[in-house]
Amino acid sequence: MNPHDVILRPVLSEKVLAEMGAGKYAFYVHPSANKTQIKDAIERVFEVDVLKLNLLNVRGKEKTMGRFRGVRPRRKKVIVTLKPGQRIQQLEGLT
Repeated sequence: MNPHDVILRPVLSEKVLAEMGAGKYAFYVHPSANKTQIKDAIERVFEVDVLKLNLLNVRGKEKTMGRFRGVRPRRKKVIVTLKPGQRIQQLEGLT
């Protein structure tokens, strides 16, 4: 799988932005990607060393549109801890 296909987009919430100072970043990743693929993709795309990964499978929420019910798609979220002193420069301007 191409590294740019594994990483879908960064998670930009208040909680994640507060953790960026500690070297932790969060991304939505492809639901079928495993830890090894995610680690390789982040190290290649952002040129950093990954210390630890935490994966979360986020289930899709049920939503109602009028009288019809549907389910939003499920997602996989990863929290990446980098080696001390390393930063992802592309995301640092957001804090």
